[in-house]
Amino acid sequence: MSNTAPLPSPIELLLVEDDDNDIRITQRALARSAMRARIEVVRDGQAALDYVQAKAPYEGRRRPQLVLLDISLPKMNGIEVLRTIKADPALRSIPVLMLTTSARPEDVATAYAHGANGYVCKPIHFARFVEVVADLSEYWGQVALLPTSSVSTT
Repeated sequence: MSNTAPLPSPIELLLVEDDDNDIRITQRALARSAMRARIEVVRDGQAALDYVQAKAPYEGRRRPQLVLLDISLPKMNGIEVLRTIKADPALRSIPVLMLTTSARPEDVATAYAHGANGYVCKPIHFARFVEVVADLSEYWGQVALLPTSSVSTT
């Protein structure tokens, strides 16, 4: 009999980002972190809502346990996505972290006013970005308890 605990299941993580470089950097930083995650990427606000609401073409996908959400997105900005998620009783328990380049105080205040679970400004330098993602992944992947992921039926 082994004394080691089984590894936790990977976290279902939704990255909502439209910039190819930021997607690659975030994926690389997450890969270097201790967080075990299955990362899905959508590139605009409407796709983010379709994903969490399990609308076409995302039917049958597992609901994310954590959302990393940029503010500046095509079709629908991140604040509108956040507001919609947090207004829906079936979705509001999903933690949403704003991961964005904006450090504007009004963006920070607006995000928290609409229910953001955190607000992180993306560092410019990759090494610092990796450190920030490592901190996030330690907290959200090892310390915090996340809602159970399930296949969405809504």
